[in-house]
Amino acid sequence: MAQKIRLQKFMADCGLASRRKAEELIAEGKVRVNGRVATVGEKVDPAVDKVTVGSRKLAAQSGRRVYLMVHKPRGFVTTMDDELGRKCVAQLVADVQERVFPVGRLDRDSEGLLLMTNDGDFANRISHPRSHVSKTYRVTVRQQVTEDMLSKLSEGLMIDGQMTLPADVSIAHKEENRCVLLITLYEGRNRQIRKMCEELGLDVIRLKRVAVGNVKLGMLKPGDWRDLNDDELRSLMTAAQISASRRRPVAKAADKAPYRKNRSKQ
Repeated sequence: MAQKIRLQKFMADCGLASRRKAEELIAEGKVRVNGRVATVGEKVDPAVDKVTVGSRKLAAQSGRRVYLMVHKPRGFVTTMDDELGRKCVAQLVADVQERVFPVGRLDRDSEGLLLMTNDGDFANRISHPRSHVSKTYRVTVRQQVTEDMLSKLSEGLMIDGQMTLPADVSIAHKEENRCVLLITLYEGRNRQIRKMCEELGLDVIRLKRVAVGNVKLGMLKPGDWRDLNDDELRSLMTAAQISASRRRPVAKAADKAPYRKNRSKQ
């Protein structure tokens, strides 16, 4: 009997997008199965069914799994293709042989550490709300931040009708007309830090993600990328509670090129 899998998982396995993004594409009517518009939740047989997104026919990827750290500059949208013609992160990894996609999002006006991969299961587990993988940001605001504001940011604020989870917040640097905060979140809501600051009357003038879990951006230059090394990959898998039995055999491949970098400059 044919083995069927959920359509969004098949799309992720093809390196098109994460499962969550794949679900969005299906809901928007952009995916077809055997010529008809697909529905969220349906299953397909990869060996028999023809799945297309636009003019592209999907096929499961073969070859090694890729896990990248990218330093996204401001002004780039976190998508592999933009209908409005804006700069997108696909341009930053144009010299990567494998087709990769972003793990989660970093908004256009933000910068810093963005993970990219062609492993749909990995992306889903890292970005899934239940995983609570921490993300740390260096946030510059125009105003001075009071102790009361720090407490509210740490304990949680009501945004979009829902309380935010407790966060780790500290002051990294102070000047007369600005303050730099280090904020570690344990959830991934849309534009969360900007909305939290707005709730307190703070104007964000720069937002940079500097770490995901224990993986740090370090000295990677804006627009550059490199492979995650074994320790970084293992750390993320542990943070997302991915058991060793579910890991793909990537360690040897990562050993061969732990610091492969792009050569193109933006």
